[in-house]
Amino acid sequence: MTAPLLAHATEYGRMYARSTSEQFSVPSITTVISQQPHGLDGWFGYMGASSLANDPLLADCLGSPAKIRQAVSRAAKAAETYRDDAAKRGDRVHNYCEQVALRALGRPHTMKEAREALAVNGEEAFAVRFDEWWELFRVEPIAPEITVWNNAVGYAGTLDLVARINGRVCLIDYKTKGTTRDGLVKPLDDKVVMQLVAGMKAEESLVDPEAGTWEPWKYGEDPVLLAVAIGETEVRPVRANPDVLKHHWWKFCALRRVWELNADTISAGAALLPIAPPPLAQARTA
Repeated sequence: MTAPLLAHATEYGRMYARSTSEQFSVPSITTVISQQPHGLDGWFGYMGASSLANDPLLADCLGSPAKIRQAVSRAAKAAETYRDDAAKRGDRVHNYCEQVALRALGRPHTMKEAREALAVNGEEAFAVRFDEWWELFRVEPIAPEITVWNNAVGYAGTLDLVARINGRVCLIDYKTKGTTRDGLVKPLDDKVVMQLVAGMKAEESLVDPEAGTWEPWKYGEDPVLLAVAIGETEVRPVRANPDVLKHHWWKFCALRRVWELNADTISAGAALLPIAPPPLAQARTA
């Protein structure tokens, strides 16, 4: 997947600049959405316990406190390792999807290399299922990996694909998902609607990142908002319900305000300051 040239990792989350020569100034769409609390305590606990139970070195740890501590340490990092591995897999799948669109547009691409990267990691089934979906839906790509900007609210982001399907302009976000025991791709989280509606509400799209050239956003008038779950057994596209878009937009705007307050709090300085006891002489006089 092409890394957006204008995106920067900061202490406030991922942020965007207007050009490669300017400082970042607004948060990314995903950074804004990440302000929503997530209850993952149970998942982290499960991942740690599962990792420890399946540790092939567990039997050798018995009777050795040092080895037990090492096993516990590995288990404690299980959720982080799983998350990082899933992110790398998602990058490989997204990159393949982008290369498919570039090839269809007659632009330079590395589709062969992207597919080989999936095969090396035992993930080629994602590409096979994606190809099936692409042909079945007769996707006509318009703009893959397009960066957009909203100045009124203050955010930017990069959409996976703008395409035409059955005569309708679609804003598409890909999500790489695992498979359930029933062989079905796992369902998507509703927060993807915020991501899609934020893309729809963009005001500008990037033309030249080095020169900082932007143009009015051409695809925000009544597009179909599609979230596409890509799994090893199937690809399942779902459409954002037009009747609820305004609510998810208002929620996104509220989270943008939360991000700003958090950023202001971080930049304001230390929240807690040390305090020393009163001088001894003053204490005796009192």
